[in-house]
Amino acid sequence: MSEKLNILFEKKPCYDIVFSSNFDELILELNTLEINERKVCVVTDSTVAGLYSEEIMELLNGKCKKNVLFTFSAGEENKTLSTVKDIYEFLIKEKFDRKDLLIALGGGVVGDITGFSAATYLRGIDFVQIPTTLIAQSDSSIGGKTGVDFDGYKNMVGAFYMPKLVYMNVSTLKSLDDRQFFSGFAEVMKHGLIKDALFYEWLLDHIYEICDRDEETLLEMIERSCKIKKLVVEKDPTEKGDRALLNFGHTIGHAIEKYMNFSLTHGECVALGSVAAAFISWKHEWLSMEEYYEIRDMFVPFNLPISIQNIEPEKILKLTKSDKKMEGDNIKFVLLKKVGKAVIDRTVTDDDIMKALAEIQYVEDCE
Repeated sequence: MSEKLNILFEKKPCYDIVFSSNFDELILELNTLEINERKVCVVTDSTVAGLYSEEIMELLNGKCKKNVLFTFSAGEENKTLSTVKDIYEFLIKEKFDRKDLLIALGGGVVGDITGFSAATYLRGIDFVQIPTTLIAQSDSSIGGKTGVDFDGYKNMVGAFYMPKLVYMNVSTLKSLDDRQFFSGFAEVMKHGLIKDALFYEWLLDHIYEICDRDEETLLEMIERSCKIKKLVVEKDPTEKGDRALLNFGHTIGHAIEKYMNFSLTHGECVALGSVAAAFISWKHEWLSMEEYYEIRDMFVPFNLPISIQNIEPEKILKLTKSDKKMEGDNIKFVLLKKVGKAVIDRTVTDDDIMKALAEIQYVEDCE
């Protein structure tokens, strides 16, 4: 059996988040969107297509007016307007109109591209998220942020556009390699750090089960993670206030991601950015030294980096200035007052950032 959360905006139901260990109830959920009267386009990437597209297309056969598949090459480098253009052309060729439906089948890149395409094609058509990675299930598929990178800058072009349904099948996480699986944990831990100290402690207590990908543990972990994001998003759907707290670890993380030309995963960069933000929080005398080191070391069992070699801190600092979270000359930097309580701080200086980058910069011992 599946479980559900409901996202509310202005106290009205907006969409369901369904947690399951299979795809058995997917069509039942899609039927609430009256897919029998719609054409459906499943958008996925070249990696996920070989794993799940056949199963999803077979489930859709005979259940909708027409079902078609659009596949693009996997990778962050393809999260661009060029890919969106290809989707537009495909939808036009297949005569999709405003009543039809897109399904995003894949990780965060697929979800962001599909959501942005849905938001802008014919001024908006419905879409559904079927996230297949930990980073997408725990974070990026929730809350309606969509977009693409522009000239290497993360998510510079986008829109707030809510899906009609998010269907999570946690069994898909078994198909991820270790690097992709653990990459998603950075966002899970972020939710505990910014809003829920008890969840953070729960993660500490369940390290082995999470690393072993125990299905029951993953279901609980993802549901609790989504509940935290749900509370934040419902309060501030278009990021005019507290939703910015979800950017903990992302200012420096995004800068490192671009500096490294996306050779590190998003989660690896968020882990590095989170360590840097926790360090600044310690230097602001909000976290104790013990709390900072515990947060830093918490990433290690999940194969996430806490230091990085061969970086040029000055260039990374410069890249933080082009972050979309800038307000004039100031960065909205997310820091921790304590574990489970994040705040938006506009007083973080270049010197603070440079010291944090020095903290995470790995220097080989030449002796």
